[in-house]
Amino acid sequence: MPALAFTAGRRRLRALRIAAQRIGANEFSTPVEPVRWMLALQAQDFPGVKWSVGLRQTDATEAAVEAACDAGEIVRSWPLRGTLHLVAGEDLGWLLGLTTPRAIASTSGRRAALGITDADVERARAIARSELTGRRVQTREALLAMFDAAGVRTSGQRGYHLLWYLAQTGTLVLGPTAGRQQTFVLLDEWVPYPRRLEGDDALGELVARYFRSHGPATVRDLARWSGLTVSDVRRGLAIGANQLTTLELDGVTYHLAPEALDLAAPTARVHLVPGFDEYLLGYGDRTAMLAMEHSEAIVPGGNGIFKPTIVADGEVVGTWKRTIKAREIVVELVPFGDLSRTALEGLAEAARAYGAFKGRPVRLTSAPSA
Repeated sequence: MPALAFTAGRRRLRALRIAAQRIGANEFSTPVEPVRWMLALQAQDFPGVKWSVGLRQTDATEAAVEAACDAGEIVRSWPLRGTLHLVAGEDLGWLLGLTTPRAIASTSGRRAALGITDADVERARAIARSELTGRRVQTREALLAMFDAAGVRTSGQRGYHLLWYLAQTGTLVLGPTAGRQQTFVLLDEWVPYPRRLEGDDALGELVARYFRSHGPATVRDLARWSGLTVSDVRRGLAIGANQLTTLELDGVTYHLAPEALDLAAPTARVHLVPGFDEYLLGYGDRTAMLAMEHSEAIVPGGNGIFKPTIVADGEVVGTWKRTIKAREIVVELVPFGDLSRTALEGLAEAARAYGAFKGRPVRLTSAPSA
């Protein structure tokens, strides 16, 4: 099985994906552009997803990404698989409209186990609207305290589930950054000019944009990524068939934008990729980018926590971790084996890019090979 990662077909696959995802490209000049292109970027690790944006933007800075989030151009919510993602503000509403029914149905048992009634939800919604109207901002803790004061208990996991439910159903969205604290605002005030897409229009948009930014990918890749059914994805493909093409590699049918076949460039550059980046998380089958024998090093114990990766020639060749100090950032490299001189030179360039994004120099250190 690990040998599949090194076939000519799979090398082609990762070259096309690097190009489609615009990693290291010079196409986007503002933070919202790569987010809009990718449709959604997994974002439970906020520092990491900011760098995911930076990897895909020319002359990116962390401050500029944060400013775009604070302005509502980019928002953070739970539009896919019940997991936090960054999306362009105008896209959140229609994405939620498409994915919320399945998300709500899948958590009905948990809601019942927590003793959360429809009356609890609607009381919390009324409180949130009362306290946040006028573009006011409240921290998570403050909003939960208001629920408790009004008789809507938030103990245990009830508070999280109430906030998630209100965000999932389009009332709340995470607001501007406040240090390490989450804040919430009203979605309809924070994003006053959303795109209006419904039904088949929304489904066709999701399918076309996923395969355009992530392709080559399979129907099952998109079903897993979006939380929709395979039948939904196939229907979306039929709706947007004129925007996409197919590619057969190693006996598998992949979907992608036709222009991507001309955009695929050599993947020889080296990148320091954050742990939950779409380059790995965007697919169910990751063997084109990651040899199976190294999976444990990326997700130790299968605990769902993805380590940041070193990507060279499109292949994951190690992990890295950072330590932020007063005057510099120390990045410790943990390669899977000896790195070539070309790869080491590429890492120096990748470190300079990361340092420019963070606004301080990066010093590379090496751990023993994994």
